[in-house]
Amino acid sequence: MSEPVEILRGVVHPWYCDNFGHMNVRWYSHFFDDAAYHLWPLYWGSHRKMQDEFGVHTVTAAATIQFLHELLAGDLILVDSLLTRVGRKSCTFTERMLHVDTREVHATYETTEVFFDPISRKAREIPAAIRPALEKACHRAQEE
Repeated sequence: MSEPVEILRGVVHPWYCDNFGHMNVRWYSHFFDDAAYHLWPLYWGSHRKMQDEFGVHTVTAAATIQFLHELLAGDLILVDSLLTRVGRKSCTFTERMLHVDTREVHATYETTEVFFDPISRKAREIPAAIRPALEKACHRAQEE
């Protein structure tokens, strides 16, 4: 598989930790969600550009987090991502949260993003102008 693209860096602050001394699960979602905003400029363009040119944006239809190893106050993290699937109306990204020092994966986050028309409130096909960039990125991710 090709190298994932780094999309966010952060630090585990003490106030992110629960009474057990590790980062509480709600903060994993926080980091992954913030990181996801950086995906579209990497692959095609911003949500604003999608809305202006095609009348669509994406919404998260499914999200699954796997918690692998705890993080403690002061740990430095990075989040990276791979585009792993392109469908007719949706695509799937897999993000990983890694410890900066050890590169150990502490959590993964798989999301299915659906192209969505905010006026009709319905899913729409991936616009033809966007699809080739997504397929090319996905092909690279699955090629090796």
